[in-house]
Amino acid sequence: QVQLVESGGGLVQAGGSLNLSCAASGGTFSNYAVGWFRQAPGKEREFVAGINWSGDYTLYGDSVKGRFTISRDGAKITVNLHMDDLKREDTAVYTCAAARSTLGYFHNSNNVQVWGQGTLVTVST
Repeated sequence: QVQLVESGGGLVQAGGSLNLSCAASGGTFSNYAVGWFRQAPGKEREFVAGINWSGDYTLYGDSVKGRFTISRDGAKITVNLHMDDLKREDTAVYTCAAARSTLGYFHNSNNVQVWGQGTLVTVST
């Protein structure tokens, strides 16, 4: 089974930008929908963004639409999340996730089969 290795994250000022990457280890993302969830302290896990296995379709949570962009490389090894206009409420642990499901079901974390280790994003004001 593919494993997920995340990179990026860190501290950024409000209004700034940040990139997160999720790399496949031990395989590729072929036939996986891949994306990101986040969890802020004291809050439930929230769907952020997802992309289908071919990269043709994307899905975004309402709170990040228009600010975040998810993409994947043609080799299906890396998925990137570009975050613009970051807000204090974007502060959370962001975790890469993969699922052998259609993208339409990806927003439900119960459908995720593989999780990354998580990376912290902190937005300061």
